[in-house]
Amino acid sequence: MRVRRSVPTSLLAGLAATALVLPLAGQAGAADPGARAAAPARGTAHMGMGVLKHDGRGATASGGVSALAAQTEGVDVASHQGNVAWSTLWNSGVKWAYVKATEGTYYKNTYFTQQYNGSYNVGMIRGTYHFATPDTTTGTAQADYFVNNGGGWSKDGRTLPGVLDIEWNPYGATCYGKTQSGMVTWIRDFLNRYKARTGRDAVIYTATSWWKQCTGNYSGFAATNPLWIARYASEVGELPSGWPYYTMWQYTSSGPTVGDHNHFNGDLSRVQALANG
Repeated sequence: MRVRRSVPTSLLAGLAATALVLPLAGQAGAADPGARAAAPARGTAHMGMGVLKHDGRGATASGGVSALAAQTEGVDVASHQGNVAWSTLWNSGVKWAYVKATEGTYYKNTYFTQQYNGSYNVGMIRGTYHFATPDTTTGTAQADYFVNNGGGWSKDGRTLPGVLDIEWNPYGATCYGKTQSGMVTWIRDFLNRYKARTGRDAVIYTATSWWKQCTGNYSGFAATNPLWIARYASEVGELPSGWPYYTMWQYTSSGPTVGDHNHFNGDLSRVQALANG
């Protein structure tokens, strides 16, 4: 004869309480190792911040493009680098620099003056870049904000054309909620407005994998806009469609003094030629 044993009421209560606090399968709880990290604060984005996460370091894609014999070293900086030791960089061989000026239509680099004027004062050829957020405002509005807050150009032989930094969204969906055609339109609006305001074609900074995913590997800007490619490897690898060569290559985020280091595809006279337009 089977004997039934009753479960104490206190034990049933304890089990019920435990069930209330345990997350269901697939839910992200406080102790869930797969829980998504909080997005960074708006304004903290900077050139190349998504490269390691999405492309990694060291690997190269097929179809690499050869560099010219001469390369000129440069750096790019943003507010997270604070006051930059420009003399140290100059003495190490860095001859050009790009400084983040703006992001979206809501952020201006708080260290802009020290970084932009400091690079110029030690002898560098320098320019500025805009971190694009196509999900916040139009390309036209962001080009205006950029030009109005440090993104202008003058033919003084020391000022490089502005850069559109268009890459992975650090705050949300990779392609900013845009379709591929919608992204191309946004980029075109920015570039057209920048050209109308400054007389120069902006440089496009991007990574090949992002460009393929978010623009469908669109080739229509290659004839007018210089390419600044991001890839942390010993070779530049595959370029986005249409560009037969790169103008600049961000090859590391772990360089001395300032992490983000770049090669200009040519000697210093080619850097000066880009500055002069």
